[in-house]
Amino acid sequence: MLNKPRILVVEDESGIADTLQYVLSTDGFAPVWCSTAGQALREFSAGLPALVILDIGLPDLNGFELFKRLQALPGGAQVPMLFLTARSDEIDRVVGLELGADDYIAKPFSPRELVARVRGILRRSVRQPLAAPLPEPPQPASGATPMAVRMEAAATPFALDEERRQIRFYGRVLELSRYEYGILRLLVLRPGRVFTRDELFDQVWTDGSGSLDRTIDAHIKTLRAKLKAVAPHAEPIRTSRGSGYALSEALPAA
Repeated sequence: MLNKPRILVVEDESGIADTLQYVLSTDGFAPVWCSTAGQALREFSAGLPALVILDIGLPDLNGFELFKRLQALPGGAQVPMLFLTARSDEIDRVVGLELGADDYIAKPFSPRELVARVRGILRRSVRQPLAAPLPEPPQPASGATPMAVRMEAAATPFALDEERRQIRFYGRVLELSRYEYGILRLLVLRPGRVFTRDELFDQVWTDGSGSLDRTIDAHIKTLRAKLKAVAPHAEPIRTSRGSGYALSEALPAA
């Protein structure tokens, strides 16, 4: 018997939790209900789940703070997380995405949509370790090795290490969510090239689901904040008005 993906459901309202458990279990998942943040931390520490569905309004801890604590646990940054938000609370959705959540779903939700979102996130999580196809990737000179490509990239303030899924900026490793890494990786590989929002979605959100007008903008905002924390006067990501985003070519090298 195949192991079912374990889904942590962190929700204090029993009616919603029952619905979540029912739709997940009937679709081949193994849901585990946690009604408090404390219980969620214990279950998470006992064994990493495949995904966490996280309500923002919990009795013992704000859902955003719980998200940060779960991410800080060993292996936590690799576990996809989906926020449950109230439909009217756009700010909650944006904050969740800015923190690095993989997606959100608004209450009241469609059970079929929720399962589709969960499956989409898990597919992306599996695909993520593989390099996404890139338009016009940089080619090493004849006879050059893959290491030579990394050395060329190191001539900029950015150093991309795809094996470790790390990006350094002026020598400092950036703490990035999987989507922030995916976006910045594309920009770093093609300095000056303008990527439209649709191109970023296609390359980073590989199944095309979970689109939200402000999703890319929210991740770009958090990326800029993280880059600014390293180099306060630099503007590495420029906006091409009406088109998309590009990495500035005018940055001093490391």
